[in-house]
Amino acid sequence: MMGKHSCLILVPLFNHLDESDLEKIDQLTKRHVYKKAEQIFKPYDQKQLTIVAKGRMKVYQISGSGREQLLRVVEPGGYEGETALFGTENDSSFGEALQETVVCTLAHQDFRKLLLTYPQISLKLLETNAEKLVSAENQSKFLLMEAVETRLAVYLLDLAKAKGSLTFDLPVKMKELAGFLGTTPETLSRKFKLLKDKALIRREKQTVTLLDPEELEARYVIN
Repeated sequence: MMGKHSCLILVPLFNHLDESDLEKIDQLTKRHVYKKAEQIFKPYDQKQLTIVAKGRMKVYQISGSGREQLLRVVEPGGYEGETALFGTENDSSFGEALQETVVCTLAHQDFRKLLLTYPQISLKLLETNAEKLVSAENQSKFLLMEAVETRLAVYLLDLAKAKGSLTFDLPVKMKELAGFLGTTPETLSRKFKLLKDKALIRREKQTVTLLDPEELEARYVIN
């Protein structure tokens, strides 16, 4: 069972509020449980804030060629749908459960009222939107790189830096990572093997170790 206010306590937008305020907001939210691969939201759905309380949700778009393009993976405490507050219609994004996932939803009109009642939530919202913008810019950076092995090398180096370790787990499956890097799972597997054969990385399922990050950067990142 999920605890009281389980969705709200996880979310930086709300977890600084006191118990009485959380109680009021909690009454406005609805809880949903989705199985793996079940769709959580799609374009032109009812406008609402979707908060992940447990599990993981991938957010993606479909390209003109019909290929799935991963935008991000939302972990517990993350959310989607806040841009509707600024009049932006979701005309292209889908949400799907990567495993059994518990989400809480907050109707658009209720969320707007909360921002008027609790101005500090608006400041948190601006901070989070800035972080999402940086993430989107980083993905655009990958897609501008012509060689897939360069995209992969930069991604692995960035992930190692973010984790503070040369050994780390890939946060998504190969299919999702391929979509994020703008390639196919088959091509991505070949590029992993290329880096492995050159003794630059070691990979065991989802766990990757950078054996020679300096050489990896010198070969594939620095022109």
